[in-house]
This record gives sequence, structure tokens and C-alpha cells, in this order.
Amino acid sequence: MTTASILDVPPPGRSAAFADGFGQRVLLTVDTEEEFDWNAPLRREGYGLSHVTAIPRFQTFCERIGAHPVYLVDWPIVQNRQAVEIIGDAVRRGTAEVGVQLHPWVNPPFEEEVSIHNSFTGNLPPALEAAKFESLRDAFEIAFGAAPLIYRAGRYGLGPQTADLLGRHGIRVDTSVRTLFDYSDHCGPDYSGHPLEPYWADSAKGLLELPVTSVHAGLLRGFGRTLRRSGTKIPRMLGAMSRLGLLERIALTPEGVPVGEALRGVDIAVASGLPVLVLSFHSPSLAPGHTPYAPDEAAVEALYGWLAAVYTRLEAHLVRSTTVTEIIAATGG
Repeated sequence: MTTASILDVPPPGRSAAFADGFGQRVLLTVDTEEEFDWNAPLRREGYGLSHVTAIPRFQTFCERIGAHPVYLVDWPIVQNRQAVEIIGDAVRRGTAEVGVQLHPWVNPPFEEEVSIHNSFTGNLPPALEAAKFESLRDAFEIAFGAAPLIYRAGRYGLGPQTADLLGRHGIRVDTSVRTLFDYSDHCGPDYSGHPLEPYWADSAKGLLELPVTSVHAGLLRGFGRTLRRSGTKIPRMLGAMSRLGLLERIALTPEGVPVGEALRGVDIAVASGLPVLVLSFHSPSLAPGHTPYAPDEAAVEALYGWLAAVYTRLEAHLVRSTTVTEIIAATGG
């Protein structure tokens, strides 16, 4: 039996069971995408790809610390020969994996108006969402010589038709759910009630949901979901609880999350028994000036320091890196 929609909070019993010996693992996902002004309206054109030259340093760094990145590439990246060669080399050497990420405003066919509403792919008519995905999948197969197994909707924008679309096209893992976050004020999905552990988004099609990891910290973290839902009506209440250390939301990303908070988040996620911790960030943050999180060289170096510290803490917890292929195998794929 399947859930009515990938947007629904799954019913009890949907958690994915992992093979004995899998233990606790970490997956590093990179939203590998074009550069654009995060503070300006979205545009189909005018983006950049200059940060692609920073990916080799990042890949070398990952190999040194034992990370195995998953590059979730979108249309502009798949169309860039240099990016495909850099990422493809790491994939061929077995030191990285590659999947797809869909930014509808830069991904053909271009039939919709560019808007905030339409930037969430799942808000598009089903036929258009499918056409954009199929264009990206076909370009991916030409670029990398294989079909993608993992998908992330740009802006975490799943829709009611997405699970069926992904299942029809052989996607085995979706990682679009950002647990504890609600994007409904911006026309997007509400993931505030979704589980943190991996679960079957569509069991009939073998589609595993691998949520991006965020945790609650603080004295009231056991009541975090309830308080956050009620707090949406009183935003200042959540801010006050965070300042007092009563309730904090910690996302496991180097973008905007201080390393000390992240280490606490890792400790909480590991202590909760989470089988897979999913880290994430955007590839333009690997070079200065392309995202709000990396305005200068010092911020880029801080990103590397964050990753080094987090992986050191994970190693202390005996949490090992994993791959999409291993996750599929460990869940019976």
C-alpha cells in the first residue's frame, strides 16, 4: 500500500529497515547548480558557472577526510562540459556519486511563467513537471552514461505527482524532504511534521525518502514539533525560545549554521539512533561571492573548517560515510 502523496506525513510503519551491520552512516549531498542572485527575482538567463573550477579542491578535500559526496546536478551543470568532466572523473574513480536536482526556471521546456510559485517544481502541471524531469534525465544520461538513482527537487519542491513520476523513471531515492521546515508561506511544501529517519515514500515503486537532517535541541526539544506548529502563529515565541536555549532547530549544513551548533546537532542525531545523517549545501558556496553564506574567501575557508570538524565528530561517534548504492542495498533494493 502506498501513501496518497509524497507530501503527506507517512503513517506509522513506513520507516525503512536497514541490513544488520549497516550501523549509523553519513551522506554528504551537494546541490550542484548555477550561480544566481539569491536576493533578486529568479530568471531563466543571466546565471554563472564560474565556481565549477572550485569543485576539484572540494573533491580532493572530501577524499582526504573520508567523505563521499553526492553531486545533485541540475540543467546548467549537466550542460557544462567542464563540470561534467570534473564530476564524472570522481564518479569513475569511485570517490563520488551523481544524481539530479531540478530547478524548473532554468530547465526546459519553458512553458510556465517564472515566479516563486512555479519555482517549486511540484506546483507545476503534472505534464510539465514530467517533461522537465525527462529533459534533465535524458541530458544526465548523455553526460554521465548512466541513469540517475537519486533526486532532489530544487527548493525542496515536491508535489503530489512527484512520487509517481520518480517511480516511473527508476529513481530509487528521493532526498527532497527537509524535516522541521515549512515553506508554505512561500507557496512550497510543509515538512514540519515529517519524520527524520528514512522511510518509504512509495513502497510499491521502491522509492525511499532520505530526509535532509535537521534536529531540535534545547530543554523543550521533545515538544519541538508541537511548539513549532503553534509558534507559527506567534513567530516571536520561537525566537525567544531559541535565544533562551529552550528550543532550537539545527540543520546539518555549513550554510548559516555555526560549527558549534552543528556539532551539537550531530550528537543529538547520533544519540537518537538515526541510521543516516544527510548533510547538504550548495555548490556555489565553494567560491566567494555567489551565495549569502560565502561572501568572501574567509567564509569559504570556514565552510571547509565546518566540514572537517563535523567529520571529526562523526568519526568519534563511529559514524562512517556511505553511498546511495549502499543505502539502496541495505534497505533491500
